[in-house]
Amino acid sequence: MRKAFIRALFMLAVFLGVTTTAVAAEIAPDVLVKETAQDVLAIVKKDKDIQAGNKKKIYDLVDAKVLPHFDFRRMTMLAVGKDWRQATPAQQEALIHEFRTLLVRTYSTSLSAYKNQTIEYKPMRMESGETDVTVKTVINQPGGQAPIPIDYRLQKNADGWKVYDVIVDNISLVTNYRGSFSSEIRKSGIDSLIKTLTEKNHKGESPDSKG
Repeated sequence: MRKAFIRALFMLAVFLGVTTTAVAAEIAPDVLVKETAQDVLAIVKKDKDIQAGNKKKIYDLVDAKVLPHFDFRRMTMLAVGKDWRQATPAQQEALIHEFRTLLVRTYSTSLSAYKNQTIEYKPMRMESGETDVTVKTVINQPGGQAPIPIDYRLQKNADGWKVYDVIVDNISLVTNYRGSFSSEIRKSGIDSLIKTLTEKNHKGESPDSKG
């Protein structure tokens, strides 16, 4: 995974998550992205502990504000690809849990990297009744660094708009993981992938730790 891809992942936690499910179902997906970004950025800017890398606070922020807006089942299905069909229900649930944990830890680690980036929102056209859309944004970085385009793919479910893929600098999150997941499954099977993800997550810092 490219460094820019990992660095930009923290913007997922910035962009999505402070509205309730009921509100999320009532507003357009691009409006949801823009309005929630302002709220989450405000939290990050004023919380010195988050800026200092307090893992507990960052994890709590991600858990409370981000997770309700992601369809982790669909994201996991897309990341695992055709091998999803051969997984048992128990294996599927284990994959969803570990993939969710992996992404949460990635977001939590990256969120404290916010350094006054600004967000540019591209115009979005959505047909009446459309249930699958892409919200396009650009992250403008300080210090003359190259802007990072980030596109969000969302689907409208019964409980509102949910993110099921993120494309950072033309790299799809689910496609990026699909390659490594497929390789592991071909080599050693689904249980091996679950074990690998579990071990990777256990090596991560506890959300109770600081810095």
